[in-house]
Amino acid sequence: MRNILLAAFQVFAILLIGGSARAESLRVGDILIRNGRVIDGTGAAAVEADVLVRGDKIIAVEKSLRIDSADTTGGVTIIDAAGRVVTPGFIDTHSHGDPATHPDMHNFLAMGVTTLCLGQDGSSNPVTTMSQWLDDMATTGLGPNVLTFVGHGTVRTESGVGLSTQITPAQLDKMAALVEQGLEAGAFGLTTGLEYQPGSFSRAEELAAVARPVGKRGLVVMSHMRNEDDDQVTSSILELINQCRTAGANAHISHIKSVYGKGSGRAEEILTLLDKARAEGTAITADIYPYTASHTGLSILFPPYALPPNSYTETLATRRDELVQYLNDRVTKRNGPEATLLGTGENAGKTLADLAAERGKPFAEVLADLGPRGGSAAYFVMNEDLQSRLLVADGVNICTDGSPTMRHPRSYGAFARVIRKFVNDEKLLTLEEAIHKMSGLPAQTIGLDKQARGTIKPGNFADILIFDPAKVQDTATFEEPHQLAEGFETVLVNGVIIRDESKFNGKRGGQVIRHQGKK
Repeated sequence: MRNILLAAFQVFAILLIGGSARAESLRVGDILIRNGRVIDGTGAAAVEADVLVRGDKIIAVEKSLRIDSADTTGGVTIIDAAGRVVTPGFIDTHSHGDPATHPDMHNFLAMGVTTLCLGQDGSSNPVTTMSQWLDDMATTGLGPNVLTFVGHGTVRTESGVGLSTQITPAQLDKMAALVEQGLEAGAFGLTTGLEYQPGSFSRAEELAAVARPVGKRGLVVMSHMRNEDDDQVTSSILELINQCRTAGANAHISHIKSVYGKGSGRAEEILTLLDKARAEGTAITADIYPYTASHTGLSILFPPYALPPNSYTETLATRRDELVQYLNDRVTKRNGPEATLLGTGENAGKTLADLAAERGKPFAEVLADLGPRGGSAAYFVMNEDLQSRLLVADGVNICTDGSPTMRHPRSYGAFARVIRKFVNDEKLLTLEEAIHKMSGLPAQTIGLDKQARGTIKPGNFADILIFDPAKVQDTATFEEPHQLAEGFETVLVNGVIIRDESKFNGKRGGQVIRHQGKK
């Protein structure tokens, strides 16, 4: 066991250790991490240091920390981190799931994620009950930390706007007031899901109105943009930039990608667009998951006339031939039916091509039969060279866009995959750069750095990982997506050891984090 209760002779040995001008006294319940290489999350090079945790905070980070006294009546935990790195816990800026039904969130914790950002894609807990929901979550007992954003689609629904394209000034004011209420409750900003309903019905005036309360607080608008197809992604990015520039808010692109775009050169064009916006005064960042397949509902394949408020039954009766041709063209453009892997119900694990062969029908006919509410799927629509260039770019942090139940390996493997693939195998990132993209950078992006999170330094909350980078593996696959990542041996959340020697111990250390920004 690496975690050991200090006996008298161990205390004596530690008291003899010198080498530092700084001295600390151990107290009951302290956790002392010794002999590790600390990667602090800022991007700085690893340093050999000891880390002392007291309660939920880090109180010292020192090389050869000297202990001048110890009260061990109730036990002090020593962790020998020799041969391993000590890093901040990872922050997932785009995650899904219900902490009420999955409070442990072991899929995230096993890959080192200690903080989840919920309320994504324009969908959040209702704003009118958000404060109470956060209170309830705080008493649930959480594995990781949880925070939320206000969902623009949720605000549309709560304000009574719904699927309307005609919005009155009074309705705009009501939507802005709801965003304000959510931010007052402790939300970290606003999310939009413009590719989905009801966000798809919004236009520039509305988007600026709901972003202004965010801008007043210097917070961020996270956007699942209107269209991620390669021929539309530029206009979608510009729409987000214009929204945030008008409102004075920071901009953040959710799971940045170019659907069916090709090559690192195309990535450079996208990154140049972001650089230009920054040069003109708009703070813009992005997150990304390290896979070339996305995952969402089948509705993304269907035209607007086949979606609410239109009747799908009527669409099939009056426009089926037109719909089938549209679906054929759209799926073909997105790498064909072999690139659509169904993820729900009895069809889970089958490609659209498999299902078409099984039913003896053209794939577009099968898709029309399933309908826009016929489940979800993984879509193999991205180019490796393009996405890899985006992933290593400055200002782009790592996310999962996953949940405990989603049938996509990103939900269980994204953060581990970055270390295994981009650090260990391909060496496109140093370990320090990767850790920064998973801790310090996302903390800066959403304002967690101002609440003492995201890096290892005295005074910060003790969300800490201890692991050997060479042993980190993402084991989840598209065939078996619900397999825990390996290699993250020790996980602390707010100073509570919840995973030790790669095993969960039944403890929970997560807290609800509310934004504390002022107008």
